Amino acid sequence: MDCVILYLYLPALLFIFAALYLFSEKSKNLPPAPFPALPFIGHLYLLKKPLHKTLSSLSKNYGSVFYFLYGSRRVLVVSSSAAAEECLTKNDIVFANRPNLIFGKYIGNNFTSIVWVGYGEYWRNLRKLCAQEILSTHRLQKMSLIRVEEVKAMVKNVFRLSGGGLNAVEMRPVFFELLFNVLTRMIAGKRYYGEESGKPEEAKQFQEIMKETARLASVVDMGSFSSVLNWFWFRDWENQFVQLSKRRDEFMQNLIDEVRGSGNEGEAKTLIQVLLDLNEAKPDYYKDDVIMSLMQTLLQAGVSTSVDSLEWAMSLLLNNPEVLRKAQNEIDNVVGKDGIITELHLLELPYLRYIINETLRMYPVARFLIPHESAEECTIGGFRVPRGTMLLVDVKAIQNDPKIWGDPENFRPERFQEGGNAGLGFMPFGSGRRKCPGEGLATRVVVLALGALIQCFNWDRISEEMVDMTEGHGLFAPKVVTLKAKCAARPSMVSLLSEI
Repeated sequence: MDCVILYLYLPALLFIFAALYLFSEKSKNLPPAPFPALPFIGHLYLLKKPLHKTLSSLSKNYGSVFYFLYGSRRVLVVSSSAAAEECLTKNDIVFANRPNLIFGKYIGNNFTSIVWVGYGEYWRNLRKLCAQEILSTHRLQKMSLIRVEEVKAMVKNVFRLSGGGLNAVEMRPVFFELLFNVLTRMIAGKRYYGEESGKPEEAKQFQEIMKETARLASVVDMGSFSSVLNWFWFRDWENQFVQLSKRRDEFMQNLIDEVRGSGNEGEAKTLIQVLLDLNEAKPDYYKDDVIMSLMQTLLQAGVSTSVDSLEWAMSLLLNNPEVLRKAQNEIDNVVGKDGIITELHLLELPYLRYIINETLRMYPVARFLIPHESAEECTIGGFRVPRGTMLLVDVKAIQNDPKIWGDPENFRPERFQEGGNAGLGFMPFGSGRRKCPGEGLATRVVVLALGALIQCFNWDRISEEMVDMTEGHGLFAPKVVTLKAKCAARPSMVSLLSEI
């Protein structure tokens, strides 16, 4: 009898609890949220993979400013440029913090001290260091020769892989080799991929560490928001992350010690040399762990994002051959046929940059900006947002909003020639204090590499079918099917490519 009474009362109790919760939420002027939010688990029952599709569906139902509970954690989702501007301009300093997430602790060990550290004096000093010493325009110009040489090495490799005819080449490994070599030469003056890659054992060790980093990073997705609920999930992976961090730190420490022992030679200093010079002036601040942190940040954040952008761009060009021909004609008119494109040509190649912008608009490397967290209460879209709320900005939705971009599903680089979009309708590198400081470097490498591939080769799809543009899951969204393309050296470039 007692069990029967319990079963009769339970639905009524749940109804009363839900009604009280709904009344409480409305009285607080919080953003709209799905109903109901269950005890302890919140809205977890609604969240299915891929998470971005779930959030997109919720946004259609509840508006461009809504929230959900991931366990006990309140998450604000904004998917309009107006709301994003409120968060990252008007309330920029409020949302300058990062949430304390499990994967933030382990995804890169020292890497987290820059990307995930809370907003404060320490973070501001690191940001200033990046802007003035590591990724400044002056520093990037001094290292421009590295990028030009590695792009030449890339086209030489593609020429070899193509076998002199219209053969299929898998592009993603080519892009990874390019980006890693550019960054490791900037950091330590060494190449770890391809020909002339230095010490074989050291190169092999570096490649294994980077491969393991990519594998473990792939187990962490946008669902890892709850520090409590995901603790059980993460226990199985924690030891692997810890061991990887030790190996990575040891490798970076050996690089620092090697540079420290060799002194500063040459006019174009490596980034480790630059930081060691600063260490002599302020030994208590520019310690080895800070140097390791900055270098790991460059490698972790700078490679896969640029590789994804290049792969999306080439895929779009193969599906839109008229755009490819137009870009090829522009490069021929500016660069000619006596040499390969360099960074000096880029200012005279606006259409090439429009192609990259349109690629980043349609396929931003992070469909949601890396999460922010509110340091104090604020108002977004007329709603009260409590302190400690995690913020997700849906860049993919904003940059493909038909109210901002006419015919957003159509690949049309010319839209940027017509003025593009002002404000936060286009923000592939984020905005505000937490905007990606590597935008200048990424843009230089990606535009130069794409330009060289367009200039040197004729390209075609491997079949009559369009290139598969299916996106992966998670915070970052690479192509599900990696790109393979047919290429052959253009007749006017064969001699030049043979001499590289």
